Amino acid sequence: MDFLALLLAILQVYLALCEETFFDTTVRLAENMTLECVYPLMGNLTQAEWLKTMGEEKESMAVFNPKFGLAIKKPYENRVHFLNSTMTGNDMSLSFTNASEADVGTYTCLLHAFPLGSWTKTVQVVQSDSFEIELRNHDHRILSPGSVTLTYELQMNQSAQEVMWEKIQPHQIDLLMHCNLSGGKSYSKYRKQIVTNCTQGIRSSFIIIPNATYSDSGLYRCQFVASTGENETFLMSLTITDGKTDSQNTIAVAVGTVLFLFVVIIVIIIVTFCNRRRRRLKNIPDKSSSGAQSKVSSLGSQQLQEAHLSQPTCR
Repeated sequence: MDFLALLLAILQVYLALCEETFFDTTVRLAENMTLECVYPLMGNLTQAEWLKTMGEEKESMAVFNPKFGLAIKKPYENRVHFLNSTMTGNDMSLSFTNASEADVGTYTCLLHAFPLGSWTKTVQVVQSDSFEIELRNHDHRILSPGSVTLTYELQMNQSAQEVMWEKIQPHQIDLLMHCNLSGGKSYSKYRKQIVTNCTQGIRSSFIIIPNATYSDSGLYRCQFVASTGENETFLMSLTITDGKTDSQNTIAVAVGTVLFLFVVIIVIIIVTFCNRRRRRLKNIPDKSSSGAQSKVSSLGSQQLQEAHLSQPTCR
């Protein structure tokens, strides 16, 4: 029995060593950077803690408790702070100020929630250039806000052993989902609960992003890994339109139409007024000339009468 127990212990250690380590998020080192940690499940957060891996141990950096407040360890005072100090929205992301090469490493976000218990997320900070990828052959999809489904069908003939979906941004890479097809288990610590298919023998993989908004726009990568070690990668550029765009365009068109009609009415009024004024100006000279002619004729008749009276009469 002792030999069998020893053999099982050695086997467990071997499997643990062979198990590949996945980082939930990889962040590019920057002077001011943020390590995201958003609890995607339903539950009430009771405490949040950030730790940094130092060799085989983990060093506590900052702890936040709604009842007891915030505690930041000395090496990190005035350099890190929680973006959200009330736990509302389940967002306990940690922000760095004046980060340096000493901050490169692996970090763990440890959240305690009631009634589901503890939840962890691993973030790796690396000294690297931008994570942007040169796009050559890729799909580009433009979708409206809501649940979004991304699908990729395997092209190679080998059977896939695992599938990974990632979101790539210039400053960080998020592991959306890792699926071990042989065991039929999926893994995700993304800020949204990603729905996926993870069953042995699948030739097509999909993920569903619930309540996708403009912030979910970006570059997505799907990678199939075969049992032979070969891999196949698929890139997709996703753009989620802003839900306000259509209404804003409608309002702009309506306002533009009203302004155009207003200008047309003003022009019509001005033209009508000018035409009437021109007609009045044309009529005024005619009246004055006729008045002058009448005055001349009256003066002429009056002079004739005076001349007739001034002549001597014969008796």
